[in-house]
Amino acid sequence: MKLFDVYPLYDVTPVKAKGIEVWDDKGQKYLDFYGGHAVISIGHTHPHYVKRIKEQLDDMAFYSNSVQNPLQQQLAQKLGELSSCEDYDLFMCNSGAEANENALKMASFHTGKPKVIAFTNSFHGRTSAAVAATDNPSINAPINKQQEVTFLPLNDFDAFEKAIESDAHCAVIIEAIQGVGGLDEPTSEFFRFIAEKCKEHNIVLIADEVQSGYGRSGKFFAFQHHGIEPDIISIAKGMGNGFPVGGILIHEKFKPSYGLLGTTFGGNHLACAASLAVLEVLEKENLTENAAQLGSYFKEKATEIPEIKKVKGKGLMIGLEFDFEVADLRKKMIMEQHMFTGSAKNKKLLRFLPALNITKKDIDLFFEALKKAL
Repeated sequence: MKLFDVYPLYDVTPVKAKGIEVWDDKGQKYLDFYGGHAVISIGHTHPHYVKRIKEQLDDMAFYSNSVQNPLQQQLAQKLGELSSCEDYDLFMCNSGAEANENALKMASFHTGKPKVIAFTNSFHGRTSAAVAATDNPSINAPINKQQEVTFLPLNDFDAFEKAIESDAHCAVIIEAIQGVGGLDEPTSEFFRFIAEKCKEHNIVLIADEVQSGYGRSGKFFAFQHHGIEPDIISIAKGMGNGFPVGGILIHEKFKPSYGLLGTTFGGNHLACAASLAVLEVLEKENLTENAAQLGSYFKEKATEIPEIKKVKGKGLMIGLEFDFEVADLRKKMIMEQHMFTGSAKNKKLLRFLPALNITKKDIDLFFEALKKAL
């Protein structure tokens, strides 16, 4: 048997990692400024993270959600405290796509309506409703296209107001900072406008924080830069620092019932141990504040390179836009400068999504390498 060939691969085979350092099978060291799509939030093999998982593995790796699991309660309590979202309930699952799938399902249950509003260049996952709300026709199969989704431009007040007049939408799903799409953002005025209109029309506002959450933007959640309160918040990526875990925070105004949502693996003991470790490190090392400070420093350093036309994003969810496509530059950064970076739907954007405990020295090394690659 061979692997189903759906990933274009760089000729690099990582075998060991610590912090932002990654070593391949030939002993070559790389610096990881991408974290596997913003997954590595507290650094590879962080000692507290490793200890937490090893200890949990010695006790119990998994049992189903048909029994008590106090770790889930501990995680919900800690997450509520650090995120200032105590008025929400936590439902755990396994990925960002599954989180958004459950968020959209909850919205439709709650309103009794079928349609969704999403935005141009959005990315919400690859499962049925999540991929239908993703602005990429090439990954939408005919079975996904049965979902009814209205795509609107970001920050277009008139288009949004006109769309909701149909009274057929159950949800608006929006990224506070677009990830795959290229780090475009709604303005605070637009975010507050759609939040207000959603309340008026009984539409569920879903904040997709799968990539932008967990301190990455310089606040725990990126929507918190805009002073709004979503109905549902989806989380994943940085939540487990590499362990597959996701979830949704559901405002307490939504009432649960047995069987409404469900999952086999979501919220298992190992996932909770990993997620608790991440929160404990975020708190102890002040990583949200670090992301905010280093995001500002990154933008300062970017002004030294004339080829950079624009810096996009917030905190350590940030990108450099050039006036040329960056595929070759990204390859040079990996193969010649030994640094991992990311791409986007915007082919002129180089994405920078490192662990949140990097330093100014790490950023200096990145820009020195970028100058050489350019």
